[in-house]
Amino acid sequence: MDTVYIRKLAIGEGRPKICVPVCGKNREDIFREAEIARKLSADLIEWRADWYDDVFDRASLEEMLQSLRHKLGDKPLLFTFRSIQEGGEKPIRPDQYLEVSRTVCASGQVDALDVELFMDGKITREIIDMAHRQGMVVIASNHDFVKTPEKDEMTRRLILMDEMGADILKIAVMPKSKTDVLELLTATEEMGRLYTEKPVVTMSMGPMGLISRLAGETFGSAITFGAGVKASAPGQMPAEQLEKVLDAIHESMA
Repeated sequence: MDTVYIRKLAIGEGRPKICVPVCGKNREDIFREAEIARKLSADLIEWRADWYDDVFDRASLEEMLQSLRHKLGDKPLLFTFRSIQEGGEKPIRPDQYLEVSRTVCASGQVDALDVELFMDGKITREIIDMAHRQGMVVIASNHDFVKTPEKDEMTRRLILMDEMGADILKIAVMPKSKTDVLELLTATEEMGRLYTEKPVVTMSMGPMGLISRLAGETFGSAITFGAGVKASAPGQMPAEQLEKVLDAIHESMA
């Protein structure tokens, strides 16, 4: 697996890196959550901007990006607007998604950008190219909160992300059985072994899929998500507990 750097954070080597989401609806809540996340065991902080009430106000978004960068210092920052169809808080049109992404890229305050694979083919490619011109890392993503697709379909989606030029490939799915969790883990291992050198990030959501958030070093998932003030998806462990488990696994595998 190749290593991708987000600032000085090496994605794709060592134990899976812990990403903590910030999901506040207003300025005060965002700053409070960001401060808590900064003090936690977060390797990477994700601003889930779809929670922010004023995300579509360009001036407010620009000011919030600058303020978050100042508060986080050198801590790597990932910007994510999760669309409602993939488990987010707000509906968003493709043209709005493009404009928000354009503002984020132009700000110079963000280190990595989440780009949804199925937002819109042309717009997705445009955003990936735009982010790369600004020196940002792109995490292409796909989320299914209803089911776990067949293994070959999950692999197909990850390969498509790779072909579109993303730096890190992410998929999250909902299991309905233990077999679904095994399918996700198998797709993860096969993706890294057979189809790409890029870091892959996968998770099976909910309590049944918790093991997938812990077994990344074995199966090849390079980032896992831990809750700070609140979880951004079902099945996230508190970040401090997650760090202890991941460190114990890493030490045992050394």
